[in-house]
Amino acid sequence: MIARRLTRTALLVLAATVVVFAATEALPGDAASIRKAGRASPEQIAQARGQLGLDQPLVVRYLRWLGGLLQGDLGSSLSSGRPVSDLLGQRLPATAGLVGIALGTTVLLTVAGLIVTQLRRGRGGMLATGLAAVPQAVYAAALGALLSATLGWLPAVSLLPPGGNPWQEPQTLVLPALTLALPSAAYACTLLRGVLTDALRRPHVVDAYRRGLPPILVLLRHVLPFLVVPALQVLALTAGWLAAGTALVETIYGFPGLGGLLVSAVAVRDVPVVQGAALVPVATVLLGMLLADLAAAAVHRTGRPAAVRPARTAESTP
Repeated sequence: MIARRLTRTALLVLAATVVVFAATEALPGDAASIRKAGRASPEQIAQARGQLGLDQPLVVRYLRWLGGLLQGDLGSSLSSGRPVSDLLGQRLPATAGLVGIALGTTVLLTVAGLIVTQLRRGRGGMLATGLAAVPQAVYAAALGALLSATLGWLPAVSLLPPGGNPWQEPQTLVLPALTLALPSAAYACTLLRGVLTDALRRPHVVDAYRRGLPPILVLLRHVLPFLVVPALQVLALTAGWLAAGTALVETIYGFPGLGGLLVSAVAVRDVPVVQGAALVPVATVLLGMLLADLAAAAVHRTGRPAAVRPARTAESTP
């Protein structure tokens, strides 16, 4: 079972590399034409393309890139000549910190939203769905206008240089993290609300409430086992969404992370950098889903949770 999941993940990673490579190659123009635009003849542009290896067939370039990827070599930037791994390593800590804070905030908001929804007996689902549909740019504008322009609590943009440590100025993380976390928490509530409602309607849970067990004990012993696997899967997807959503947020707030690097690389058609930066959220999603699947397999191997078995009553006791 584990081998099957690992094989499936490996095939998904391979498919993801094909999609990422094809998408980057579909960008109009290339690094040579953009760098020489208006300043070189077609012959000079063709010579520059040959020097950059852009004149080789698409399949050859993909296999060369994939071979380097398997060896841990992401290639070199077409614009600066620096190794892509160095560029990613310079920006990755900032993005990782931002995603980590946003993910923690998402978890807290999701738990609070599910509790409020349940206390309101399921009402509020439409509100969560509506909040999940609001674009990130709207959240960024609203939060920036309220917390920065109106209240003056937070800086409107990040002033960190590329490679700077955001933990030295944690206030620069608040607006980007909230912009990422609010729609993610709303969507997570939408996904998990039905699972929570179904678990609370199960006969053994209703019976536990009727027998006067403390609500917290009912939730921990009888409801939580049904939420673990779906929650892990949603958490894995959310982590990937947050990693993928940093490009817009980092651009809006001037945050020096992978998203800003990706946007600048797309602007100059620096394909190796675009490919390396795009693979990070893809790898995050696939790794998270693999861990969630392994956790689900571990839960199933332990057998049905105690919450599934009907509670024994006085009449059924021998």
